[in-house]
Amino acid sequence: MSEMMSNAPVYYALVQAHFNPVAAMAKYVDQVQDRLRREGYPLFEPQQITHLVVSGAGPDQAEPQIAHTVSWLITRSDRTAGFILGPSAITFHTTHYKTREQFIPELLRGLKAVHEGVALDHVSRLGLRYLDAVLPQAHETVEQYLVDGLHGVWFDAARKYALSESVFETSTGPLLPKGTLVARVHRMSAPLSFPPDMVPNGLLPMSRFDIKEAKPHAVIDTDHYVEGHMPLDFDKIGEQLTALHATITDVFKATATDHARTVWA
Repeated sequence: MSEMMSNAPVYYALVQAHFNPVAAMAKYVDQVQDRLRREGYPLFEPQQITHLVVSGAGPDQAEPQIAHTVSWLITRSDRTAGFILGPSAITFHTTHYKTREQFIPELLRGLKAVHEGVALDHVSRLGLRYLDAVLPQAHETVEQYLVDGLHGVWFDAARKYALSESVFETSTGPLLPKGTLVARVHRMSAPLSFPPDMVPNGLLPMSRFDIKEAKPHAVIDTDHYVEGHMPLDFDKIGEQLTALHATITDVFKATATDHARTVWA
């Protein structure tokens, strides 16, 4: 992910830390919210997600049960960025991404606020994920923005949708030596949208990405993470996230063409 592009394609980004589960998080959320409110995140919205839980398999499979998961949105007043807090994770997300230097420290801010309230023991997962919109101009095609290996299969039929996905084992930062990077490119003719597992709840899109009419485009979806027991050392966590980001930058450069980088520069 190149930094300080004047016409950067990032339309949604998140950075996340999973920590040891805190079943009583609802007891502490007021304290966390008040700390973040005083640091520029005054909006507060609880949200409840309903999902099915299926246990067992085959003849031993139990009747599916409905479960509810509660999380809390703690957001800037202009709804450009905010936190999602749950019983075992905190996420910082934004629809107005600028640079890594302004992005990663906000996740650390939120994680410190949680630790101050509940005294966390460790972190179990760290990750970053970016969505980049490839939006050709009227005289251009998507192919001009993506390297040859991502152009997909062509034959005499109208293509509705295409997906390219690659998964890599990576060498990462100081806390864990190995990570996983998932690089996807979605191609379609539709309004610009979000993967179902990555919805910017509580945030407003940047105006140039608020595209509701169908148009040919691609989405570069890059997810890089590490999983394992990590001590709550905020300096090392910051270094680990910075290392994860550096690899995302490399894969972004390997995905986009020189033409794309010129348009986005």
